[in-house]
Amino acid sequence: MDGIADAVLPFAARPLAQAFPLAVIGGVLLALSFPTPGWWFLAYPAVACLLLAAMGQRVRRAAWLGYVAGAAFWLPAIAWAGRYLGPVPWLALALFEAVFFALGSVALALAYRWVARVVPSTAGRVWFLPAVVAALWTGREWFSGSWPYGGFAWGRVGLSQSQSPFAHLAAYVGVLGLSCIVVYCVAVVVSLALVVPRTPGATVRVPMHVATAGLLVAAVLAVPAWPTAIRGTVRVEAVQGNGPAGYFDRATAGEVLSAQVAATDARAKGVDLVVWPEAAAEADPRQFPVVAAALDSVVDSVGAPIVAGAITQTASGTLHNTSFVWTRDGWQSSYDKKRPVPFGEYVPDRWFFSQLAPSLIGLLQRDYTPGTKPNVLPVAGIRAGIAICFDIVDDGLTQNMVRGGAQVILAQTNNADFSGTDENLQQLEIARMRAIETGRSLVNISTVGASQVIDPAGRTIDRVPEYTATSMVTDVPLGTTTTPATVASGWITLVLSLGGLLVLLACAPGRTRRAR
Repeated sequence: MDGIADAVLPFAARPLAQAFPLAVIGGVLLALSFPTPGWWFLAYPAVACLLLAAMGQRVRRAAWLGYVAGAAFWLPAIAWAGRYLGPVPWLALALFEAVFFALGSVALALAYRWVARVVPSTAGRVWFLPAVVAALWTGREWFSGSWPYGGFAWGRVGLSQSQSPFAHLAAYVGVLGLSCIVVYCVAVVVSLALVVPRTPGATVRVPMHVATAGLLVAAVLAVPAWPTAIRGTVRVEAVQGNGPAGYFDRATAGEVLSAQVAATDARAKGVDLVVWPEAAAEADPRQFPVVAAALDSVVDSVGAPIVAGAITQTASGTLHNTSFVWTRDGWQSSYDKKRPVPFGEYVPDRWFFSQLAPSLIGLLQRDYTPGTKPNVLPVAGIRAGIAICFDIVDDGLTQNMVRGGAQVILAQTNNADFSGTDENLQQLEIARMRAIETGRSLVNISTVGASQVIDPAGRTIDRVPEYTATSMVTDVPLGTTTTPATVASGWITLVLSLGGLLVLLACAPGRTRRAR
């Protein structure tokens, strides 16, 4: 037993007086790596603190430390969730998501205990153990972004890197793969700091291992940006109406629509396509002539088709959040949002949650149904991928756009319910990562902002001020490349998640004793 204890000595659990502050500091630093302030470089010390806090802890303590770290991250990161509905939704979401941090912390703690026993060599602990740790971290991010009710994929480490030198790697491995790379690099540095000083001849080996770690980071940064094939441009007028589009704005029927029409520049020259935000047309123009007349006026004055959003209802009464193409010949095609927001656009298991918070659930009278149509629409001679607000966080929907032949992504959203918060900026950075990941330009158009046009490298090529009624007319590059991420990122995530879990289980003390 003494031999086993000595084998994992570098990764021994820290006392609670050290581990607790590390968990809190790690969570807060990770929150600061997201907008605002968006200091992406703080993600690295944040991950290091979280690894050190979980390292070697027993299951119960690891879970509580992980929960504390999760709360320290989620509470400030999504404070916008209580902007209108008060603290209950914010606290409920933040504290629920902290549970996944707790599960991940347990997995990390066990990895530093079990894998270190099976892999006693310095090289194994410096290079192989961090790979297991990074894979487990990635699995936790994937799981929390998938379950329950489709998950909440906000707050991934990879999403904090939209402005960092690592961002271009998303085109190779996707956002979750980028999370894995960042965590792996940090875990290697942590292992070097803990393992090498304890090995014989450490004074000789320290420079070698530090140089090797430096070479690892340099090699990662030296990976070139994925070559993006651009074939032509499309001139897009993206309109930010700044109308009263919030849930509690108490707008009268037609106010948001009128604001959009007024903000559309009818004198813009050479426009191929007009884009309005989520639900900016308000109602189905096939059922409401006044909406159809407003759209006709825009199409006629600009001389281009329009992609707009509206709430539509089927003959059976099913509600959809819809994006549609409208031309001089009227309605052409449409896409119904596939990722309605739980507790925002519909209430899952309403009978249950109505018992817990009847007054709050009672505010949400309408339930939108997930759509089934492809999220790529033909318009103005091109194929446009459509992401309606929360759709942008879904990895599968992003891949479906490229597989469906999308040459540009139109990300239509309504951020009016989060005025003055970080929600719109965080969503913008998610959209930026999707542009890099897919090798496609992306038009992020919001009712109130932040509205920007982003090129396939993640650079902003046009923008308009937030909370301003205006439009931007931009020649948007059309992408035709296929990035490795759009082909294999799902498989990469699956291999990492299952691989990390299987290695952990294979190294469990009972199994290793039986094997010996």
